[in-house]
Amino acid sequence: MLDRMRNIGIMAHIDAGKTTTTERILFYTGKSHKIGEVDDGEAVMDWMEQEQERGITIQSAATTTYWRDFQINIIDTPGHVDFTAEVERSLRVLDGAVGVFCAVGGVEPQTETVWHQADRYKVPRIGFVNKMDRIGADFFAVIEDIKAKLHAPVVPVQLPIGKESAFEGVIDLIEMREIRWDQGSDGETMEYAPIAEDREILAAEWREKMIDSLSSLSDELTELYLGGEEIPAELIKKVLREGTIGRAVVPVLCGASRRNQGVQPLIDAVVDYLPAPDEVVPAVGHHLKKEEDIAVPCDPAGTPLGLVFKIQNDREAGSLCYVRMYSGSIKTGSTVFNVGKKKRERANRILRMHSNKSDPLDEVKAGDIAVIVGMKLAQTGDTIGSEGWPVLLEKMHFPEPVISVAIEPKTMSEQAKLKDTLEILAKEDPTFTTRENEETGQLIISGMGELHLDVLVTRMIKEYKVAAKVGNPQVTYRESISQKVEHSESFSKVLAGKENAAELTLRVEPLPRGSGNRYTCALKKSDAPEAILDAVERGVLNALPSGIVLGYPCIDVGVTLVGLKYSELTGTEFSFEACASLGLDEACRKAVPILLEPIMAVDLLSPKEFVGDVISLVVQRGGLVQSMESRTSIDHVKAQAPMAKMFGFMTALRSVSQGRATFAMEFSHFEKKAEKDF
Repeated sequence: MLDRMRNIGIMAHIDAGKTTTTERILFYTGKSHKIGEVDDGEAVMDWMEQEQERGITIQSAATTTYWRDFQINIIDTPGHVDFTAEVERSLRVLDGAVGVFCAVGGVEPQTETVWHQADRYKVPRIGFVNKMDRIGADFFAVIEDIKAKLHAPVVPVQLPIGKESAFEGVIDLIEMREIRWDQGSDGETMEYAPIAEDREILAAEWREKMIDSLSSLSDELTELYLGGEEIPAELIKKVLREGTIGRAVVPVLCGASRRNQGVQPLIDAVVDYLPAPDEVVPAVGHHLKKEEDIAVPCDPAGTPLGLVFKIQNDREAGSLCYVRMYSGSIKTGSTVFNVGKKKRERANRILRMHSNKSDPLDEVKAGDIAVIVGMKLAQTGDTIGSEGWPVLLEKMHFPEPVISVAIEPKTMSEQAKLKDTLEILAKEDPTFTTRENEETGQLIISGMGELHLDVLVTRMIKEYKVAAKVGNPQVTYRESISQKVEHSESFSKVLAGKENAAELTLRVEPLPRGSGNRYTCALKKSDAPEAILDAVERGVLNALPSGIVLGYPCIDVGVTLVGLKYSELTGTEFSFEACASLGLDEACRKAVPILLEPIMAVDLLSPKEFVGDVISLVVQRGGLVQSMESRTSIDHVKAQAPMAKMFGFMTALRSVSQGRATFAMEFSHFEKKAEKDF
């Protein structure tokens, strides 16, 4: 049954129409009996109260539907850059994706981000140019934009009939016919007609281009093409499927989801061109005992192995663990082994999710996506399987949180409730972190952007009923060093009548930006027991996150243990761990510490008449404009600016552009803060 299953995600820039398209897919496949509208706050997939209020997708929702006897597991991902982690973890477990493009905006900033994320996970894709009914819609300009910006091998398999308010249907280049949708039946009834005379030349030209693109992938198709013979539609679909799965082509369709046009052929394309779970490259796992990477074939009869890609908290059921199975199967009530944590857990119930509703399942097999209830220790990125086959699937990579706010309960009685709620939210979202400021005792929460934190704080207050006060957003800085220094440290303390002593020499040096911290031991194993060397490493690694002068985490520091004096009588693990921690602190203070601030990559889209004001606004905030590109009606500006000066930027941007310019911002890198050294 694997060949009749598809795991797909719908991805795009904010407001390109992902959720609207998903709602139509659910309606036409019979999963929902009424079309939910994002604009009315009634979309099935945007089930969170805040998603309905704000009209955006925040959490990736999973649902399962059926079309032509195929099971389609759909994950609707957010488009806003603050929720990149949701997109990242969805792409990690998908076999194929639908990239939705706005017919007016073309390739927008967040589209580029998610497209490159999909490239990294080698996800086959099909494209859908949505909003063909909007003023300024231009299908052919979007195709050129995709080629230029995403370097994607796009192959249009449909052409629009008309555009803007005159958009009435599509030309199917495979079957060479026109398709229109009956608005009286909400687009459920499709009408087919031969291609009109005035459109025949255009259709023939683009069919020729499609065949030409596919001829390099199939000798059979090339022979028919060169011989001037009729090429059967089935052969074109077969070659398109092979090309899509091999990521050699990206078939592109078009329509207007809001007006119920073009959705059924898109569902057909998902089934026809996107891969089944056993047709993609097998997942790679790291075998802990053999210490080597191995391929994990998608086989329901194999040893169980799955990845927890999302945790959602349910008031009654506790943690809902979204699991993608890569091998074998897990039955309800069975014991599962958390490979990374080396702990056993029980799968009390297995559910098939439909947004925030669910149906019980007896088991979940390889290739499928389901929710397991009952696992208390599992976190996002954990591998679950069996003890006899300790294979760890690769971890997901999440960006660093760059913005923080202080939060405190309104009354002392709420303190415990607040801490519990923060724990639940941090478990759900890997880019949300909490810590206590040692000097002030304040609770600090950090996230990906102002909207991200705003959403989380609102959830705390509304969903979890925690009465809390929130401070103004603060930037999360980092510390580093600018010179190479060697420092010797000695430690001696009498504890319980026994002397604990240690002496060691550390060398610290600055590393290139973005390379992270690195610890090396330059000693031989014979110089000291392994436990002592481990204690030194522990001491160094535990001291780095607590900073040098201001208490911000330390980054890009290379630490080498170059000397150590050990005595069996007085040397203990405790003394060497403490000595390493103190020694690192002192060495870093000597190495001229510097403060690093987060620099953001800013993407701006502005109407031509306001672009001068928009650029000067960025420059006033310490930004550097890197490139500017003109399109038909708008200009696309790329810039970098310090995070500290970007608070409240949205309000200022709206006022200089009469509310018509938009921007997206994401973390780029850390850079030395200009005004201040220590």
